[in-house]
Amino acid sequence: MALVEMVMPKMGESIMEGTVLKWLKNVGDTIEQDESVLEVATDKVDTEVPAIQGGILKEILVQEGDVVAVGAPIAIISTGGDDTAAPAAPAAAETPAAAAPQAAPSQETAATTGSSVAKLDQPASGRFYSPLVLNIAREEGISMQELEYVPGTGKEGRVSKKDIMTYLESRSGAPAQAAAPQAQAVQPQTQVQAPAAAPAPAAQPQAAAPQVKPAASYGGNVEMIEMDRMRKMIADRMVDSKRISPHVTSFVEADVTNIVNWRNKWKDVYKKREGENLTFTPIFIDAIAKAIKDFPMINVSVDGGTIIRHKDINIGMAVALPSGNLIVPNIKNADQLNLNGLTKKVNDLANRGRINKLTPDDLAGGTYTVSNVGSFGNVMGTPIIMQPQVAIMAVGAIKKKPAVIETPEGDLIGIRHFMFLSHSYDHRVVDGSLGGMFVRRVADYLEQFDVNTTI
Repeated sequence: MALVEMVMPKMGESIMEGTVLKWLKNVGDTIEQDESVLEVATDKVDTEVPAIQGGILKEILVQEGDVVAVGAPIAIISTGGDDTAAPAAPAAAETPAAAAPQAAPSQETAATTGSSVAKLDQPASGRFYSPLVLNIAREEGISMQELEYVPGTGKEGRVSKKDIMTYLESRSGAPAQAAAPQAQAVQPQTQVQAPAAAPAPAAQPQAAAPQVKPAASYGGNVEMIEMDRMRKMIADRMVDSKRISPHVTSFVEADVTNIVNWRNKWKDVYKKREGENLTFTPIFIDAIAKAIKDFPMINVSVDGGTIIRHKDINIGMAVALPSGNLIVPNIKNADQLNLNGLTKKVNDLANRGRINKLTPDDLAGGTYTVSNVGSFGNVMGTPIIMQPQVAIMAVGAIKKKPAVIETPEGDLIGIRHFMFLSHSYDHRVVDGSLGGMFVRRVADYLEQFDVNTTI
C-alpha cells in the first residue's frame, strides 16, 4: 500500500491558514476521492475539505481546533497502490546515498524538456500542491505567486515533482539539478516521519488552552460561557475597527410609502412566479449603489497614507446566523444588476449564509456594507465599519407615522411609512459634508421610487 499525505488546501486568495473544526471521518474509515473528510474554518467561512485520493484514512495528524498553515500535512491516506510503493520510501530514507542515482532519470527528463517549458497565461489559483512540491519551491525561492504559473501535467493541472524540476531546469539550469537529490531525500522522510508526527498534535493541548476557567471570583448565580471561534473573531475585528477609524454617524428619516405599497402589490406575484421572497433589502441596495455612483469617494479604502478608490461597487449585507453571529457576504458589481437580479443575489447569499455554505470569495472584495437592523424591530442603529471599508449604513424598521402631505390644493395630514437611515463613516477620509450628503441621496432615491417599476 502507498501512503499519501493529505495537506491543508488553498481555499481562497490571501488565505494562509485554516482552523480544523471537525473531522467527518475516523481513522480506519474508507474514503472515496473528492469525498469530504473534514470541516475547516477560514475567515468566518466553514468549508468541507475533500480527499485528494481514495483509500483508507490511516492517520489524523491535526486535531479539532488546531490552526494549520496552507500546504501543511493534516492526514495520511493509505491508497490501493502497489505493495512496493510503501517500502520504497523507508529504503530511500535509510540510505540517502541510494536516492541520488534514482534522481538522475528525472534530471535527464527535465533537461530534455526544459527548453520547451513556458509559464501559464493565467495563474492557476486554488490549485492543490503536494508537500514535496512546496518544499522544492521553498528551497529554490519560488513564491506562491510564481508557483501558480508553473504548468502542471497531473490530475486537474496539479504540479508534479517532474513538472517543477523541469520548470527549474528551464528557469535557472544548474540549480534544478542540484536540488533534485535533495528533494529526493526529502520525500521519503515526509512519508516515513508522518506517523511519528502524530503525537505532536496530541501533545498540543495548547489549542485547548482558552478553555481554562477564570479564577472563581464571581459572586452570585452566574454561568461562564466560552466564546466560540466566530464570536472571538468578530470581537477582535470590531475592536480593531473602532481603534482604526474615528466613527461619525449621520441620520436621515426617509418616507418609503411608495416602496411599501409597491412591495405589497408585487410580493405575492413574485413569490408565486419565482418561489422566492421579495424583501426590502434589494431595494435598499439598489438605492445605495446609485448613490455610490454619485459620490464615488464613499467607495474607498485606506492603506496607510493612501486612499484607494474602488471602481467596482461590491455591497456587503450582514446576515444573521442561527447561532446569533453575523456574517457579511457581498454582491459583486451591484450597480450592474436590476432589481430582479439583486433579489436573486440577496436571497442566495442569505440562504447559503444560514447553512454555512458561503465561500471565501463571497466574503472577499466588499467595498460598502448595509445592515438591516429593522429586521430585528430596531428603528435605528450606529453600525461599526467593516475594515478596510470607510462607511456602512444601517436601515431601521419601517413605521407608520402621521405626516404633513403637500398637495397643489394645500397641506393635509396623512399616514405615511417612515424609516431611519444611519450612516457611519470613517472621519479620517470622509468629512461630515460627504457623509451627510451621501445618506441624504440614498433617502432621495428611496423616496423617489417609481411605483410603476416591474420585476
